[in-house]
Amino acid sequence: MAVQRMFVIVLAWALLAAGGQAPPPAGAPASTLIRGARVIDGSGASARDVDVRIAGDRIVAVGPLTPGSGERIQDAAGLTLAPGFIDTHSHHDRGLDTARQAIAMVSQGVTTIVVGQDGGGIDLATLFARLDREPAAVNVASYAGHGAIRDRVMGKDFARAATAAEIQRMETLLVAEMDAGALGLSTGLEYDPGIYSTPQEVLALAKVAGAAGGRYASHIRSEDRWFWDALDELIAIGRQNRMPVHVSHVKLGMHDLWGQASKLIGVLDRARDAGVRLTADIYPYAYWQSNLGVLYPKRNFADRAETEFVLAHVALPDDIIFNSFRAHPDYSGKTLAQVAALRGTPTTQTLMDLLAEPGGDSAGIVAKGMLETDVERLSQWPFANVCSDGQSRGLHPRGFGTFARVLGPWVREKRLYTLEEAVRKMSSLAAANAGIEKRGLIAPGYFADLVLFDPARIADRADFGHAQDRAVGVRTVWVNGQTVFDQDQATGVYPGRPLRRPVS
Repeated sequence: MAVQRMFVIVLAWALLAAGGQAPPPAGAPASTLIRGARVIDGSGASARDVDVRIAGDRIVAVGPLTPGSGERIQDAAGLTLAPGFIDTHSHHDRGLDTARQAIAMVSQGVTTIVVGQDGGGIDLATLFARLDREPAAVNVASYAGHGAIRDRVMGKDFARAATAAEIQRMETLLVAEMDAGALGLSTGLEYDPGIYSTPQEVLALAKVAGAAGGRYASHIRSEDRWFWDALDELIAIGRQNRMPVHVSHVKLGMHDLWGQASKLIGVLDRARDAGVRLTADIYPYAYWQSNLGVLYPKRNFADRAETEFVLAHVALPDDIIFNSFRAHPDYSGKTLAQVAALRGTPTTQTLMDLLAEPGGDSAGIVAKGMLETDVERLSQWPFANVCSDGQSRGLHPRGFGTFARVLGPWVREKRLYTLEEAVRKMSSLAAANAGIEKRGLIAPGYFADLVLFDPARIADRADFGHAQDRAVGVRTVWVNGQTVFDQDQATGVYPGRPLRRPVS
């Protein structure tokens, strides 16, 4: 027993030293043994009744284990232990500096968020330095954002193709972001200023990210009218640059595309069969959240024919819900149809009138653009991991409900996949799709990001009327070996880290 105890202490110190972390406080147990859990290790393998030992910030042993002298024992009481979930497309960094407990995430078992999405990430050296000084309860990784870099170079003169000299300046900024630890390049090609970039510009910048060992993740140029062409653009980047490419929040976002999930999966599979390292993430809702202007890819807000097309094909008046509108805060929670009735104007005219007002195109909306059966079918694609695309405020329930919704109703009632497959889509697959190392599995040497939950009880409680209602069924969450959530409460411990891509 003394030999085993010494081995645990030596191994814990070695692993801590390898991670550059300080040793545990004096008097703290050298390790924690989690006993009595059904362990789903994240690989997709069947659950096992085994023990898991944590020492410092790492998992050091998995199997039938004997408690060591002075070791902390955590009784799992037959609940399921899984790797901490990784949200590969998250906006939960908004407000994280003042709400470091990240309750929307940890209450669902999420231990790592990936930000810098939709082309929005820049100054990662500054972000990561702040997280080193003031960590949150969760780990944070980030992409470098094409839109933010383009904005830095082109300023207000962005509604045009960039010159060769401007692209070169963008490449220089991107190199700095990659050196700071960015996972790769993200684009938001339906948004300003990225919507005005040429495919050649995006290809050139993605090549820089790929040369640094990064990947390319894209909110593609169109999720509705020109969806297939937009998908081809992403696939071409993967093929020509020979780099991993990732479809952010994959969707068939237009009524005319509904029912074509199998066709889409066929396109994705053929690209992979041809050697393109193509993956995707997806959230389990038929509603998306963005701004009002995104409904108009040509930004022709006064075009009546275009407006009529939008309201007949992209999102119906009853399916567009206002989330925020600076000029009309009383519209929050109301549909476009309801606002039109209040104003006494037809929906087409109402939408054009609103867009003509100051800030109208940036008004926040939630809109139904997808068919639920398509979302479910796409989520079953073996290379699609779960993401939230969520945040900790707003009307969309995905920020508080995504992961519990999949583990609960989607597994238990809909039986879309096994619990083990659902966990894989949230852990090891998510880590692989984002390029995050040593997380996403319960295995010796991996970081001790873990979630203990009740598979019979876990469920989302957030809906469009109560978007910040917490999920239920998660008992305990560990991040880097420390407990950040237990018995429905944040612990006030902040062991999360910035996850920098290793720079060679």
